[in-house]
Amino acid sequence: MHELGIVFYIIKDVKQAALENAVSKVSGVVMHIGEVSTIVPDYLQDCWRWAADKEDLLRGAELKIHTVPAVTYCENCHSEYGTVEYGKICPHCGSENTYLLRGNEVEIKEIEVPNQ
Repeated sequence: MHELGIVFYIIKDVKQAALENAVSKVSGVVMHIGEVSTIVPDYLQDCWRWAADKEDLLRGAELKIHTVPAVTYCENCHSEYGTVEYGKICPHCGSENTYLLRGNEVEIKEIEVPNQ
């Protein structure tokens, strides 16, 4: 379960951003997680709750996960299609000359702070 390691990196980055912006409390963190990123959102949530509640800055903070759909691009016919549904082979022309455009992201999109 690599989700715990990812949570530690998220916490490190959030703590750094809070320090740089003189924030003493974080109420939520919004993540963009790609559909094919290999991260299991439920595991990430469980690890977040365990680790975040050990930090005064993050105690009780909600982790909000937005899934980014995986989309593949075909270089032969220049079309885009759903990666999960069709895989590496383009459903339009049958080519394997394809690559992933998006859907592998793991990024902090927002850090929310309570109203002061």
